[in-house]
Amino acid sequence: MFKYYVAFVGVIFSGLCGIVVSSFASPIDTHISGDLPPVSRGYSIPVIDLNDIEDVITVDRQKGQYLGHPTAVLMEDDKTILCVYPKGHGKGGIVYKKSTDGGVTWSERLATPENWKSSLEVPTIHRVMDKNGTERLIMWSGLYPARLAVSEDAGDTWSDLNPAGDWGGIVVMGALARLSDGTHAAWFHDDGRFLSASKGSSRFDVFQTHSGDGGLTWSNPVAIAHMPAVHLCEPGVVRSPDGKTLALLLRENSRRKNSYVIFSENEGKTWSEPRELPGSLTGDRHTAVYTDDGRLFISFRDTTHESPTKGDWVAWVGSWDDIVKGREGQYRIRLLDNHVRGDCAYPAVLKQKDGTIVTITYGHWTPGESPWIACRRLTMSDLDQRYRKEIAE
Repeated sequence: MFKYYVAFVGVIFSGLCGIVVSSFASPIDTHISGDLPPVSRGYSIPVIDLNDIEDVITVDRQKGQYLGHPTAVLMEDDKTILCVYPKGHGKGGIVYKKSTDGGVTWSERLATPENWKSSLEVPTIHRVMDKNGTERLIMWSGLYPARLAVSEDAGDTWSDLNPAGDWGGIVVMGALARLSDGTHAAWFHDDGRFLSASKGSSRFDVFQTHSGDGGLTWSNPVAIAHMPAVHLCEPGVVRSPDGKTLALLLRENSRRKNSYVIFSENEGKTWSEPRELPGSLTGDRHTAVYTDDGRLFISFRDTTHESPTKGDWVAWVGSWDDIVKGREGQYRIRLLDNHVRGDCAYPAVLKQKDGTIVTITYGHWTPGESPWIACRRLTMSDLDQRYRKEIAE
């Protein structure tokens, strides 16, 4: 273990009502030590191709209507899944659906508050709990201002979308985590256009915000990651198996480099410098769950520079240590072939108590048709069997 300093170059955005990011350097401890493998633009681990399997579940499909970018939550009963997504590419009225059998079947579109039709961004839904054990659902809709809807009855009824503050951003909140003290942190990004009412300079920053009251109110966002040469965005959060470290997996939107990762060992108070990930973990909108045996299943849109599944809906299986030590992981999975290159995924990934992984996303799954919402139910025993067969051939 060694200690180093993480520094962020500061910028003051005008008209942000107190949102100021200033230059600072804070010490951070990390167990990431030793030499890391060279970063590759491709990968050498096996790919399990599930595209030929006919067990894809249709969540929603409408001729001529673009349906995209779903997020979902699995409720306490381990069967009910609530899913939201926009009628359009990253914007449009919010569609709300429910499954009561773990994603096997889906309801018709459910009634929503009238002002959900005014959503301008990808909606994101999260389960949160306050320090007193009261659980609620929150749903975000981004751009300026970021807006928040709340449900206190497990999603049966919802509030309108209301501004969370005098700030905004893109894919708000793409990632959220409960911290060790019972509060919550959440992460998003902006490219200078939506953080405030007045358009700022063009630069990509990853932001963090905090809630101490179970998701009802949120602090002004603070920038935690920026690199001038690349465009870091769309954070996806993973907590280490021992619970002591947070990692944010980051999309690289300039497409010059692979995806990146940053680490925090103090519940988000400080973060490590961004570090490039292997090609095997390069993609957009990483979403992760732990399998029953402690591995990670991470799904994303494949944007690896050299990949036979580039532009498709994929997943990665590996370990926390693989991320920390810069290793490629165990294997990758092509979940579905996307027929319009690069316009798919942003997946929801959920795990039931029996170990079944339920993952939901959008894509151009049918040539010549608008994108629709698909669901896959997977077991690690089946995936591992296919992996063993793949490496034996």
